Amino acid sequence: MPQIDSLVGLLDSRSFMTIWYWLTLIGMWSATGRSVLGVPSEVLARARAAQAKGDPEGAAVIMLLDWLSLVLPRWQLGPREGAVFLGVTSFLLTSLAILGFVFWLELAQAVVLLLVPFWLLFWMRARLARRLMPVIRAAHDGRLTLAEAGAEATRRMSWHRVMTTILSIAAVAVTVLWGTLWAIMHPNGL
Repeated sequence: MPQIDSLVGLLDSRSFMTIWYWLTLIGMWSATGRSVLGVPSEVLARARAAQAKGDPEGAAVIMLLDWLSLVLPRWQLGPREGAVFLGVTSFLLTSLAILGFVFWLELAQAVVLLLVPFWLLFWMRARLARRLMPVIRAAHDGRLTLAEAGAEATRRMSWHRVMTTILSIAAVAVTVLWGTLWAIMHPNGL
């Protein structure tokens, strides 16, 4: 029986008191910072470096625009899909928030604190994709030069990356503060 007791202890639903929750939180945010819309950060960094060196139409910028032409169609939401996704996710997150912060269920609180920032991040990414798609189309049609399209794409993606970093810091800080407050209010996990 000791193996079952340790397994139950390992899979404990007391979220703020387990290391697994905190490892998941840090792991999710660190994985999020590795790319912007599925474009690896290294590709963006190389394009920015090429532009800084005075090579705005170099291979690094072309690679960035190529990556964007591949990943942006995945982020396109039509009005109907966007409305359905917004409605369903808002309902689910509101239900979890009520369970967590009205009925004081710790697991629901932990899930809300984990998912709400990623919900905001999803909408930030959809907005970025919506703004980058005309730039890629204009570069493809020849209305923008590679240098102009690359500069606009790197500027918008760099700004998005800064905003993602701010969101991740705020999300982790709020989660840590709330988890600490929960642990102080419930020292034995009850």
